[in-house]
Amino acid sequence: MVETIQIPAETRTDFGKGYARRIRANDQIPAVVYGHGAEPKHVIIPGHITMLAVRNRNAVLELQLDGGKELVMVKDIQRHATRPEILHIDLLAVRRGEKVEAEIPVHVIGEVAPGAVHNVEENTLTVEAEALNMPESLTINLDGHAAGDHVYAADVRLPQGVTMVSDPELLVVNVSEPQAAELPEEGEESAEAGAAAPQGDVVEENEA
Repeated sequence: MVETIQIPAETRTDFGKGYARRIRANDQIPAVVYGHGAEPKHVIIPGHITMLAVRNRNAVLELQLDGGKELVMVKDIQRHATRPEILHIDLLAVRRGEKVEAEIPVHVIGEVAPGAVHNVEENTLTVEAEALNMPESLTINLDGHAAGDHVYAADVRLPQGVTMVSDPELLVVNVSEPQAAELPEEGEESAEAGAAAPQGDVVEENEA
């Protein structure tokens, strides 16, 4: 079960880019809570503790807001292009026992057979589960897989209570033979060597 992280929050009443910048300068993050057909709630949450909490991309937070508590799930994070700074977070209101969809990272372990290589075609898969039972990652073990093998979404083992939403025929991992490096054809190597000869030698011949 996912551990809920308690986050103090306050209602946001002022808007605009300037006000948002002041919020972030105060080590806080503007966020919006939506879901269950209710009007979106604009809130302000603390920066440091939230940045630690959202290392799990589908973290469940318990907002302490207006004297009450509200469970929310991280749905989208807007980050600064160059700085390790969160600009804004979208939060989905959830209830205990309620099932939601989320994109889960794919984690590959194990070694393919000698002489084979693998390529991860899909880095995330969409699943459905209770918000508090959402896995942090989906593990695929490649031990024993040989060139020509494929792992599809339907092949991924899911924890109990988790259902696959992605297309079962979606290719997730492809195991193949390594592509041989292209070797220069006969005569190309000597021609390239001649072209790369130091220019100083040519100058010396001309000067002589």
